Amino acid sequence: MSEFETCVDYGLKLSKRIYYGKELPPAPEPGMSKSSESLLPNAVMVYAVVPEPEAVDNPDVPSYQPYVHGRCDPPAMMPLHMHGAAMEVECCLDHANVSFRGKWRLHCIKTGRKCDCRIAIPMGDQGSILGLEVDITGRSYHSQLITAEETKDNEKINKGGDGNYLKGSIYTFKIPQVGGGTIISVKATWSQKLAYNEGQFCLNVPFSFPAFVNPIGKKISKREKIMLNVNSGFGNEILCKSTNHALKELRREVGKMGFLYEAEVPTWSSADFNFSYSVPSKDLFGGVFLQSPLLRDFDDRQMFCFYLFPGNNQRRKAFRKDVIFIIDISGSMNGAPFENAKNALISSLSKLNSEDSFNVIAFNGETYLFSSLLEPVTQGTISKATQWLSDNLTVGGDTNILLPLKQAMKLLAETTDSIPLIFLITDGAVEDERDICNFVKESLKSGGSISPRLCTFGIGLYCNHYFLQMLAQIGRGYFDSAYDADSVDFRMQRLFSTASSVILANVTVGALEHFDSLELLPFRIPDLSCGSPLVVSGRYTGNFPDSVKINGTLADMSNFTIELKTRKAKDVQLDKVLARRQIDVLTANVWMSESKDLQQKVAEMSLQTGVPSEYTHMILHKTDKGDKAPQPILMQEVFNKINSLRQVDSESQNVIFLRNLGVGFGNLSATAANIPPGTEQIKSPEATELLVKAASNCCSRLVDRCCCRCFIQACTYMNGQCYIVLSQLCVALACFQCLNCCYELCECM
Repeated sequence: MSEFETCVDYGLKLSKRIYYGKELPPAPEPGMSKSSESLLPNAVMVYAVVPEPEAVDNPDVPSYQPYVHGRCDPPAMMPLHMHGAAMEVECCLDHANVSFRGKWRLHCIKTGRKCDCRIAIPMGDQGSILGLEVDITGRSYHSQLITAEETKDNEKINKGGDGNYLKGSIYTFKIPQVGGGTIISVKATWSQKLAYNEGQFCLNVPFSFPAFVNPIGKKISKREKIMLNVNSGFGNEILCKSTNHALKELRREVGKMGFLYEAEVPTWSSADFNFSYSVPSKDLFGGVFLQSPLLRDFDDRQMFCFYLFPGNNQRRKAFRKDVIFIIDISGSMNGAPFENAKNALISSLSKLNSEDSFNVIAFNGETYLFSSLLEPVTQGTISKATQWLSDNLTVGGDTNILLPLKQAMKLLAETTDSIPLIFLITDGAVEDERDICNFVKESLKSGGSISPRLCTFGIGLYCNHYFLQMLAQIGRGYFDSAYDADSVDFRMQRLFSTASSVILANVTVGALEHFDSLELLPFRIPDLSCGSPLVVSGRYTGNFPDSVKINGTLADMSNFTIELKTRKAKDVQLDKVLARRQIDVLTANVWMSESKDLQQKVAEMSLQTGVPSEYTHMILHKTDKGDKAPQPILMQEVFNKINSLRQVDSESQNVIFLRNLGVGFGNLSATAANIPPGTEQIKSPEATELLVKAASNCCSRLVDRCCCRCFIQACTYMNGQCYIVLSQLCVALACFQCLNCCYELCECM
């Protein structure tokens, strides 16, 4: 169980202390929820961060709570009750923008006490945070992107930072010091990609809430609302295929549809929001979009984008394949990463056709070949490869990617009338990554009619994702990644299915050479696969023709040409739709070229579109509303008054730094040390570390001969009465200008 899940498990146990009144039912047990197998959120949720169990109580119905000594280490996280859920989704081409609004109540903290609240935002495939807004009593927060240089120059920003990803798709951040009983309103906006499968676009948005977020009470309204707008981008009819929520169709135009779901529900949704639609076409189709630069655009050149869809022609044949799998068996792959990657590799072998051939190369500091030649796909050879992967490989050693790539290129040098495919799987970063890219680039120049395609798959955050993206870009292939071992099998098989179903290779675009200036992203056009639309975009200066010819090679080695008409993207926000993929491609180019000018361009594109990048940071601005927080109804203990003093510093923080939202450029030292993926999650400081830090600060203010740490250890053995007496003593000291010392003493306790 991850640290996050452990903290939530502690929080659920603490929630049993809350009394809701004689006429109200108790909170549901965690086991009643479908999500009890995993305590990671499957929808936007808010948690109370509780370091001190004695603060837990119902703010409306205070009850007798047996005093609990000690602290939660790490702090418990109690899921808050949700009081509203609404979502708006805009789908365009293969891109979706999601805006979620929700309300939660801090139902588990005493009146007059405060705690931090952690907000978790799960996102769909290739999700990227675009904006955050939080509103609580007396203050609000809104997000903004700034450049890395601004972060260094701004002294008001807390450089310690907050916010991190769980398993690569769940973003969490913290709001400091929220009072018990407060309503917390959250708006989160993110983008994600639509999956494409068998001619259908499929949308999946996390919208599954566990039973324990349902508020306790007979008259509390629970209303869900989902608005969905679909724009295919083309003038073709679209057909709704399936949905798991009762959507009502509001409007229908050619290429567009609008839906609404709104209902008063007994319990919040327990299923993700799924929707799929298709653009009927038996053959390849597509179009070209043009858009003028926006007002105050950092680049004054015109924008263009062309999409090519494979259609749903089941008779169109895919290329024959000669596949070499290159799998990392260095020490960091030991355990779940290797086992899941191995299972995905074996499943991929079983999907090859009888006319295909394959080989497997395992590598660490050395290489291990399943066969010296490409083997035909038969039941016997697949069984032998499966046995070899299970019995003949020992995970361990360092990482050398160049050596197996050279061997794979040599094995594929003689292939004809097929797609030579290299499938690289690794979890590490190496020092010679740019040399590897240059080697592959030079090797592909001397290729045959169809040069080897290179697909890459990264596991965890210690590998350099931009190096792997650049390799795939050079090799006209595809890239994907898994941030945790559990998702390796599914994502690897999905990537291989896309890479192995190529129906149009060597794609070129006519008439682009006549422009005064041209930027093409990606710079090498990948193949068209049955499992993914082909998207090429960029900037240009000059006159764009009324139509563009797309040329390529079919599986029977015959030539193919299709003419795509151009049109203005009046109802398509092209910059928003393309921003994520363009920033990723350009960042890989920045890494390869080490160009400062290109880095600045990526940062400007990030600021303009609101999509985070490696060269921008997200911050939360705090705005005070001028409203004073409600005074507690009941008289609090003297210690509670002192406790409120130590919250002044955190509450006065006007800007919260949310760290960089990128994946980074790998970790050479972690790879060299064979640290397994999944351990790179940023952990909050443990309570013991905070205690030592507080003790050292306090000691610096006390007499040098006084040992504050010994004093703190002694405090742990005190009973409740001594604790209260000591608190009263600190109040008395405050009257003699010793408030700072009291503050530090209480914080240490």
